Amino acid sequence: MKNINTEPTPSTKLCFSGAQLLIKLLERQGVTHISGIPGGANLPMYDALTDSDIKHVHVRHEQGAGFIAQGMARATGKAQVCFASSGPGASNLITAIADAKLDSVPVIAITGQVPLNMIGTDAFQEIDTFGLMLPITKHNWIVRSAEELLEIIPLAFQIALSGRPGPVSIDIPKDVQNQQIEIEFFPEPGKAEPAPVFESQQVEDMLQQIRQAERPVLIAGGGIVYAGAAEQLREFAEKLDLPIVQTFMGLGLLAFDHPLSLGMLGMHGAPFTNMIMEECDLVIALGMRFDDRATGKVADFCPEASIIHVDIDASEMGKIMNPTLSILADVGEVLQQANTILQPCTRPLWQQRVSQLKQNHPLVLDGENDLFRPYGAIKAVAAIVDDSVNVTTDVGQHQMWVAQAYPFSRPRQWVSSGGLGTMGFGLPAAIGMALAQPQRKVICFTGDGSLMMNIQELATAAEQDLDIKIIILNNKNLGLVRQQQNLFYKNNLSAVKFQQHVNFTLAAQAMGVKGIDLSQSENPHDELAAALLEPGACVINIPISEDEMVFPMVAPGGANKDMIHGAIA
Repeated sequence: MKNINTEPTPSTKLCFSGAQLLIKLLERQGVTHISGIPGGANLPMYDALTDSDIKHVHVRHEQGAGFIAQGMARATGKAQVCFASSGPGASNLITAIADAKLDSVPVIAITGQVPLNMIGTDAFQEIDTFGLMLPITKHNWIVRSAEELLEIIPLAFQIALSGRPGPVSIDIPKDVQNQQIEIEFFPEPGKAEPAPVFESQQVEDMLQQIRQAERPVLIAGGGIVYAGAAEQLREFAEKLDLPIVQTFMGLGLLAFDHPLSLGMLGMHGAPFTNMIMEECDLVIALGMRFDDRATGKVADFCPEASIIHVDIDASEMGKIMNPTLSILADVGEVLQQANTILQPCTRPLWQQRVSQLKQNHPLVLDGENDLFRPYGAIKAVAAIVDDSVNVTTDVGQHQMWVAQAYPFSRPRQWVSSGGLGTMGFGLPAAIGMALAQPQRKVICFTGDGSLMMNIQELATAAEQDLDIKIIILNNKNLGLVRQQQNLFYKNNLSAVKFQQHVNFTLAAQAMGVKGIDLSQSENPHDELAAALLEPGACVINIPISEDEMVFPMVAPGGANKDMIHGAIA
């Protein structure tokens, strides 16, 4: 343990309030930004924050604070912190924390609470934050003394970062924040624990199965992103000549134009990708959890294939699919060991068949040369900016169009709400990415429905002077809901069309952000380029038809092989 002072003097004790101690411990964890909103129950934290170098990001809604912390965590891989007060402040965080849990994002949610002696009395703005957070976090605490912070804060970071990353919650009553204590030593900062130990024989068994397979496919998931193992993945696949499918969370692990890349699989994957999965005889699933949007109907997923599953989360082993070989480990460590002992090989017959399927069942990007059609807008944006940009999306048709068509080239370039599918994610997540990596421009693709969920954070983007471009593919509808009603509910459109249309240009300007509407432009391509390349936040409205759909699509509960390629007559 290290002494508080620069010179070790064990006989000297320093006095802190619980709130001051909290901030000091967060500083020692390397925290640079905290997003949040003050309220009565967490005011001591904010009072202590005034003496810190940690920068506070003043959001307009606590859900925005949670997603900003997520954006920073997803961009950097480091645990990030958000603050909220008690009652509605804490409950407003819940969606962002649940989202982080499903997508394995290390977020530390720290909330104020009514004093200890008032808990359970229905005090003003009291809520059972501990109970609400329990099912959506890896671990949570209610702090009952300032001394407990010395253990809880480092442990919170350790748990958030260890194994499969995820959020934790710390609820601190106001009297604990104000409690004065004397301490002599600070604890060491919390860090991730070592990954589970695996046997070398397991790696050899994996390689043997791969050598014996005639038609293997590797599925690369978000776990490889979190392990920082993209280069090991590429080396492994190239040496063994393995076609690579990427999950939604794994996009960017392999550059879009790499010859082994098959793009995204599943509900909105390319037709050839799902067809190749139908024919493969071995699936090497690395850092992925067999999400239903990837597998479709589980009983029909990869019907001819054996499965090797490598993941750091024991609960995922055998949960959905029954592997012939499972390795509980950090996927990067497994790949690193495999790369040192494997014998390179080629698979000309299988690669020939893969090429044939790609040619016969292509992903058709209809309208990719028309700025006012979804694929055209995405392609136009990508052509103007370079590979250094980060990309976020909200949730809906635009999210899937981007996943299909954007030319991702590196891990952590792409951030989107996968497991929870949260509308309102994109803008605050973009703010978080811009705060974490200010040298990178951030492009946020959104829809007119999703943006309204957290549009108030435009003011936060303006206040922070961030280089964020919000591209609205505006069909004046809840597009993906409308599509499902068209396809599966006999065109019975219910509660999907917005009767009151928002002037997003004026809304952006009202919050200090530049706004343009390309439908009003005489030279829309030139205006788009100018808006994207100049610094600062900008909202760019691009109207599209309400009849646009995202294809292919697998019907909910259907098998990937039964993809729908167009509107049902």
